[in-house]
Amino acid sequence: MEEKLQELVNEYLTHKQATLMQMKKGSLGRTEFLKEAQAHVNTYFGLPPKLAEAVMNAFEQYIFGYSRLSPLIDDAGVSDIRVVGYDNIRVKREGKRMDAGIAFGSEKEYRQFIDYVATKNQVNISNLNAIQRFTDTESHPDFILRFTLSMPLVNTYNEPYLCIRKVPRRFPMMGELIEKEMLNRETAELLIQRFRQGSTLICGGNSSGKTTLLNALKETLPDDMAILITQQADELTTRFHPDMMFLHSLPGTTESQVSYDLQHISIAGLTMDVDFFIIGEVKGAEALYLLNAAYTGQLCAATIHAPSADRAPDKLVDYAMYESRYSRDELMKMMDCFQTLIFMEHYKVKQIFACTGWNAERKSLNYEQIM
Repeated sequence: MEEKLQELVNEYLTHKQATLMQMKKGSLGRTEFLKEAQAHVNTYFGLPPKLAEAVMNAFEQYIFGYSRLSPLIDDAGVSDIRVVGYDNIRVKREGKRMDAGIAFGSEKEYRQFIDYVATKNQVNISNLNAIQRFTDTESHPDFILRFTLSMPLVNTYNEPYLCIRKVPRRFPMMGELIEKEMLNRETAELLIQRFRQGSTLICGGNSSGKTTLLNALKETLPDDMAILITQQADELTTRFHPDMMFLHSLPGTTESQVSYDLQHISIAGLTMDVDFFIIGEVKGAEALYLLNAAYTGQLCAATIHAPSADRAPDKLVDYAMYESRYSRDELMKMMDCFQTLIFMEHYKVKQIFACTGWNAERKSLNYEQIM
């Protein structure tokens, strides 16, 4: 069955790729697509009925899911999937890294799977695009899937690396974060109050809970506030708020050199009539536009990588200097508009600093640690 499944998949990645893309774009329905595939199996494979049914069931899971990775994507306890090699698949389960217990059958099968992932998500993986980041917001009812894919051209070993971050569609609200012991009720009420009164910067390392906390905090904003979110990947969504707009960056490819990075969409976003401006994760020159907006009184929030709450302003200023003609001291002085600085670690709120202003004599920000 595995051999026939791979033969069928290969047919749709080569000779029938146009049909696959029609299905992906919605111009061909799922039922019609599977009927066509069934007809191909009946005409060319000559299989007994039970084996043909098994091949079609596996093909449906492959096309509408992610093949051997589908059980891991379905598993609510798994937050991250790392394919280091065809026979080396790792997961992060409840914060702990471990072997996934599954593998692809061969290097050939794994490479065919990578080609399918790229085709399904309309991503080019030629030598000019050997490192790709993309998001699948359609395949799974419970998760948004964020992919990072690097090809052998830039890898030391001759296999692709594939990393998948699963972002729950039903992200936890503040009450649920209290139950999960990310923070206590008193801290939650304090952050909700400060979030509405001044700009907020949430920092920490990878997978520390920054986005989870920001997602929950923004849902506490009143319905009569207009909110704009810009982000690289579609990780911030809304469950209830009626007036949120979401923009995401668009990298250029060889097919189209149209490109919109976070800097471009942040500039566009600031021309809109919004009450609250959020950047999902600050990584570059968009920091300057976030800082300018906050300094003029616009309520803002963002996440950023930093080792502690009081180091977050330094990191944002580092990014702002990519595009700025301001001096570092001038930018640091502007940072006093970020009144709340939060440090996350292991899905816990570890530090909260209040910025109380600029110390002209020391040329540094004044902080009060409130947690």
